[in-house]
Amino acid sequence: MVERLRTRVLFDLNDPQLHRNRYAYYRRLRETEPIHHSPYGFWTLTRYDDVDAFLRAPQTSSSLTDDGTFAEQRGGPDSPAMRSLSRWMLVKQGEEHRRLRRLIARAVTPRAVQRLEPEILRIVNRLIDDMGEGEVDLIEQLAAPVPIAVICGLLGIPVEDADKCLKWTNAIANIIDPLITPQMRDAMNTAEPEFSAYIRGQMELRRTEPRDDVLTMLMQKDEDGEGLSDEDVIAQVLLLFNAGHETTLNVIGNSMHALLTHPEELELLRARPEMIGDCFEELARYNSTVQIILRHLTEDLPLSGRLIPAGDAVLAILGAAHRDPAKFPDPDRLDLRREGVKSLAFGSGPHHCIAAMLGKTEVCMTITELLRRYEKIEPATTDVEWHTRFNFVLGLKRLPLKVAYRR
Repeated sequence: MVERLRTRVLFDLNDPQLHRNRYAYYRRLRETEPIHHSPYGFWTLTRYDDVDAFLRAPQTSSSLTDDGTFAEQRGGPDSPAMRSLSRWMLVKQGEEHRRLRRLIARAVTPRAVQRLEPEILRIVNRLIDDMGEGEVDLIEQLAAPVPIAVICGLLGIPVEDADKCLKWTNAIANIIDPLITPQMRDAMNTAEPEFSAYIRGQMELRRTEPRDDVLTMLMQKDEDGEGLSDEDVIAQVLLLFNAGHETTLNVIGNSMHALLTHPEELELLRARPEMIGDCFEELARYNSTVQIILRHLTEDLPLSGRLIPAGDAVLAILGAAHRDPAKFPDPDRLDLRREGVKSLAFGSGPHHCIAAMLGKTEVCMTITELLRRYEKIEPATTDVEWHTRFNFVLGLKRLPLKVAYRR
């Protein structure tokens, strides 16, 4: 019989215990009440099968813009940031989502990603050359520059403009953070018009002289005569920057941190670099860069004997699902030989990340080249810096290493 959950405080985004030991916090929640209704008005899911089923359910909606409180906290529905968000493929449903996904997918087909591999390899090795030997910061000198260089190359954005584009898009990306400060609200609404004006300028250049890049392609109609408005192009470019940069950056950083804290696994991968494609899912699982996915329900959803009502907000906690012992035996251990791993790092269901293959390619090439080029890779400190605010993303601020090239 389907039943509603009683309400207790078991999950609080501001709880210091969550920051200190998130996986123990998740474990307690999963073992106590795996489908939990918070007095703050949202539900949490912590088991792998529940999270996967929820993300695939047709009742699941990512349309954040329908929530009046959400909009007001970010400057109101007519603010620049909210107007942009309303056009993101991420928040679209049904036919409109499928239409946008079909138009954007042209840029990241398996064949398109394969053609990019030589350029990605060149970028990675150029950055490793620049990084050199001695004490380095993997995040600042390699993990962060790789995806932004790839995205700029894809879009045809001049590399000298990468830093300002990243500054704008990082500010706007905070719009999906559940804990918005006035400073974040003001920054995102200042950055959005500046970024939009920049991309409009790039689009005008392509109207005069089309190029062989993704921005030109997004401006063109497909074979059925369908196309995107200028506003839709700008919004999807912003989404590509956000989705293509931060997730890939953090998967690289989190994966290397996991390998360094499991030296036997690091040596296994060094000895068998061909394993990287197969063990990518395990690396992505171990320290999920996307910790939480927020969705709403358009209809009641029965889930594992519980009923989540239509209209309610749900936090699907990927960080907990990826440490679910019912799905992954001994889940707190990194095991590159683990078989049948399917992480939810790039989502699941209709909103599965459209550029997942590109992200995987960048991560695998970066880690492979690090292990090939450097004979020594050691932590320079045990005191690593994680992002200090708990939002939907887990990543390192810095990862200081001591490295030495192969001779």
